Amino acid sequence: MGVSTSEPDNGIAVVTVAFPPVNALPVQGWYDLADAVRAAGRDPNIRCVVLTAEGRGFNAGVDIKEMQRDTASGGHDALIGANRGCAEAFSAVYECAVPVVAAVHGHCLGGGIGLVGNADAIVASEDATFGLPELDRGALGAATHLARLVPQHLMRALYYTSRTATAAELYTHGSVWKVVPRAELHDAALELAREIARKDGYLLRLAKAALNGIDPVDVHRSYRFEQGFTFEANLSGVADRVRDTFGTEHHQGAK
Repeated sequence: MGVSTSEPDNGIAVVTVAFPPVNALPVQGWYDLADAVRAAGRDPNIRCVVLTAEGRGFNAGVDIKEMQRDTASGGHDALIGANRGCAEAFSAVYECAVPVVAAVHGHCLGGGIGLVGNADAIVASEDATFGLPELDRGALGAATHLARLVPQHLMRALYYTSRTATAAELYTHGSVWKVVPRAELHDAALELAREIARKDGYLLRLAKAALNGIDPVDVHRSYRFEQGFTFEANLSGVADRVRDTFGTEHHQGAK
């Protein structure tokens, strides 16, 4: 369990996340992910990073149970830690010195959208779904990143309803590079990574910096702005009420 890094091919680092059963990351998990991505990007021998996950889905966002335990004891450390940890992980992917390819299977929710929305390319399996169920979980955030995956009005409808979009739908919008059967996801992601890694490493790093520099939206400032409303939701008490309702409904639905 945790975050690990491997180098299956020359010039390629694969950062794998494994927090069973659904890859809902605790606070420390977000920081560990950020450290792994940044370390891979700093390696002068690496020219492309593949971000992937083990288990039932790519990412289910933050560990809500960790947050509920902290809130029950009257603290906000988990909330602050999750907000800062997510911002750090999202920034690590965006600022990684080399291109990052996200290999997505199953659910990609909440914080998962922040990761893939800041990646340079996305390869997805046919069963992959993308969404922000934040309003169902007493939270806000990552609309900044969902807006990088779908057009503005679709982003808003998905955000307000907590619905998800399929990999095939994102492919039609041009945000997913390729959709493949689940069994072929790893190979498809590595295929794209190899093509990228064949370029000159110094030039790739210049290209990454140049592309970030011409982005029309400052993703760091935009996401931190969103997080301010997450704090307001928590301080007002509405976040706890919605989270508790979500937890009860989720438990009942699982019976």
